[in-house]
This record gives sequence, structure tokens and C-alpha cells, in this order.
Amino acid sequence: MKTIRNLLITVFSVFALLIGTTTSSFSKVEGDTIVLGAAISLTGVYATNGEHTQRGYDLAVKVINDRGGVKIGDKSYKLAVKYYDDESDAKIAATLAQRLIEQDGVQYMLGPYGSGITIAVAPVTEKFKIPMIEANGASRALFTKGYKYLFAVLNSADQYLNSAVDLMAEQAQAAGKKPSDVKVAMAFEQDAFSLDVKLGVMDRIKAHKMKVVIDDALPKELNDMTATLQKVKALKPDLLIVSGHSKGAMTGVKQITDLKVDVDMVAMTHCDAAAINKNLGGGGDYVLCAAQWHKSLAYKDDYFGSGKDYAKLFESIYNYDPPYQAAESSAALLVWKDAFERAKTTDKEKVRNAIAKTNMMTFYGPIKFNKQGQNTDKPMVLFQVQDGKNNVVAPTKWAEAKLIFPTPKWSDR
Repeated sequence: MKTIRNLLITVFSVFALLIGTTTSSFSKVEGDTIVLGAAISLTGVYATNGEHTQRGYDLAVKVINDRGGVKIGDKSYKLAVKYYDDESDAKIAATLAQRLIEQDGVQYMLGPYGSGITIAVAPVTEKFKIPMIEANGASRALFTKGYKYLFAVLNSADQYLNSAVDLMAEQAQAAGKKPSDVKVAMAFEQDAFSLDVKLGVMDRIKAHKMKVVIDDALPKELNDMTATLQKVKALKPDLLIVSGHSKGAMTGVKQITDLKVDVDMVAMTHCDAAAINKNLGGGGDYVLCAAQWHKSLAYKDDYFGSGKDYAKLFESIYNYDPPYQAAESSAALLVWKDAFERAKTTDKEKVRNAIAKTNMMTFYGPIKFNKQGQNTDKPMVLFQVQDGKNNVVAPTKWAEAKLIFPTPKWSDR
């Protein structure tokens, strides 16, 4: 395992050195190499998820190249990625995207991490008519601009926690109550992604006529949820919904544990990327987590096999279970390979048209784009941390475990 990991790191380091020192030679399709560009958050507030994103891209590049690369006509091409660190800053990311296109000559882009940064990069790729397949920008604002060169393999943010609200309504009815009796506490970071998550959640809350008793705005750099959690202890809502990124999930679960906050159901985003099931011991148990993907889902492809196969390979190299941010990033490379081969050319306009007609199955799930560039075929899933394991509990079709409800009180644990 260690030898494989070291070899992979060496291969990627060589690519980085070559690309960093001989930019012009890799600027377009040179020889047998197709170079894609990406500005990724390798430092700053999104660095954790930026690293997951990069590792997902890198793993797919290695697997595709090891399996013969991209076959166009009678020629095979290797894939490589030219990276820049956007420092978790949208303005820097937009500048770097333009640099990749104008100075480095990149004709094919991979998306950055996060909705806010993708929103900043998309107008740049659109201006230069550069196709971008992105895997980590879920804001629905991305798909209302009429972009023709933006394609996303993931579900939009407004779908993330809808199923948690529906599950709470089901549990209320099972207990002989009305969904309208349910009290909800919400705490959302003020970023494009979380605000879109909130829009979807509010749609479901209104549909069930639930009562919102707490609606807190959290800062983007979330370090403390004490004020919100003290209100939760006082008002005793039935459902607590928190949306942020990895740091927000970690902060929320840690402080719920420290303050011994009792809530029948807690639902969050990004708790798998934060690895709360491992990093916070039993504190993460019973939390519901929205996910784009889970390794237990019964999807398969010819490159990674099943989700469990993908997870096994990823863990053998990076020594941790892959969060969905890594999986969806790997899936984006599979779409690029498929599009190049169906287009039978590297001409970016013809490749863009091939991307638009994508209809494929991957280990991550089905991928098919609508006219707005959204993947319309793949559902979200909801898993619950149970005894330190992430078990899918919704939708029912994919459930591998029964929902534990209500969450046991801290005095009973």
C-alpha cells in the first residue's frame, strides 16, 4: 500500500514539475498529452475540501492513463492537470482561470471547489468559450445564467437537506403528530452554497407547514455556534439543520457534544468531508448528513468498478475513506474521457457538444446533463452516523440501515 502511494505521489509530482516549468509545451494538446486546467483551494478556509477535490481529479487521471488513456481515432492520449492554488478566494480563482486560458493556453477546464468560487470562475470560461466540467459548485445560481460551457456532475445545493425535512415529517406522523407541530431550528453560513441549501429546506418546511423557531445567519469563517446552540437548548426544537462546509460541520458537532444539546434530529452538510464519525468519536453518532454519493450505492463503471472498489483504491493511496467531494471530482474526469472519445477530436467546440450529450453510468452514479448543464439523473442521499459508520438511510431505495430516531439524549448515552 505504502509503495503504491509513494509511486502515485511521485508521478503527480513529476507532472506538476513538468507543467510548472514548461508551461508552453503543455499549453494545448502537445504530443500525446491533453492538459486540463484547474484553480483549486489548496490553502485558506476551503483547503480541506480543495485537497479532496484535487485527489479525486488526480486519482482519475492515474486510473484513466493506466488503462490506456483517451483514445481518439488510432491515437491514445494521456491526461494531465495544470493546477493553481486559488487560496479559497473567488477573485483569485477568476484571475487564475483567465491565466490558465490566456497564458497557459488551456482549452479544457475542471471546476474549483465551492459554489462561490465556481460562480466567479464560470463567467471567465464562458467568455473564452472554454468547456468546464465542475464537481463541487452546487449553487443553483450557476444554472440560471444561460451558460453554454458549464457542466456539473453534482446535484444542485437546493436539494441537499430536503429529505431530512421530509424524514422529520414522516417521524412526526409515525408518532401520531402532525408535521405542522414540528419545530425547526436553522443555522446557515452566509455563502452561496448554504443559502441555496436553505432555499430548498424552506420549500419543504412550508410544504409541511412546520414552525421555524430559530433562523440564524452564521459567518463564512465559522468558529463558534455557542449562541445558536444555547437558543436550541432553551427553545427545544425537534429538528436542527446546519449548513456550512467542513469546518462548520466540525464546529457544530463538537459544540453540540460539549454543550450536551438534545435534539430529536440533527441534519448537516459536509459532515463526511469533516470525517465527524472518526474525528469526534461518539459525538458524531446519530447526525444525519447530506451527501452527493456514498460508497454503498449500487453504481458501477468499467474504470473504478463499484463505489466500494473506488473507496478501497482511494483509501489505499490516501489513507482515508473518500468523501463525496473526491468521488464527484473523479467522475468529472470520466466525463471528459467519454466526451473526447465520442467527439473523436480534441476540437473544443466539438468536445463541448459531446459533453452536452453525455448519458453515462459511473461508479458515482448516472450522469446526463439538461440544457442548463445540470446532471438531472442522480439523486442525493442522506446517511446517518451509526456507531462510527456512515450508513445510508434515505432515499428508501438505497437505504442500507434503519433510521435511529429520536436521537438518544446525552444523559442516556
